[in-house]
Amino acid sequence: MAGKRDEAQKILDDLKELAKQRNVSPLNFAMIYIGLGDKEQAFAYLDKTYRERPDALLFIKVSPLFDNLRSDPRFDDLLRRMKLKT
Repeated sequence: MAGKRDEAQKILDDLKELAKQRNVSPLNFAMIYIGLGDKEQAFAYLDKTYRERPDALLFIKVSPLFDNLRSDPRFDDLLRRMKLKT
């Protein structure tokens, strides 16, 4: 989001390597993909986070980190599944 795409990509690559050795929360991947503007991958990892550990997403409704995703119908769907959308 700060325009440091190369740095974000390096962090993403490092996380992928780390994930080969130990568990890495899919939320970490989602946040990087959000920053890179890759909504498809961001939602894929948000869905994975929801399936594995939904409590990690409790702040999703209010955190500005997710502002770029709010207009996407998949965001509302995720909120509904989490029972955060009425």
